[in-house]
Amino acid sequence: MPTPARFELFQDESGEWGWELIVSDGGTIADSSEGYPSKQEAKRGIQTVKQRAPNAQVVDAE
Repeated sequence: MPTPARFELFQDESGEWGWELIVSDGGTIADSSEGYPSKQEAKRGIQTVKQRAPNAQVVDAE
């Protein structure tokens, strides 16, 4: 049974927090793309993604 996707929190060398969305094969499919000043704010960023994009549409950019 494959491991489910997971969000991983990390603190970078400058002390900022970020996250990556990791899939079962270990690949990263999304990341925070910005640093957060606290772990709590990084967690809020994860919650925002979960809430706002559960059924996001795919559209062609023009």
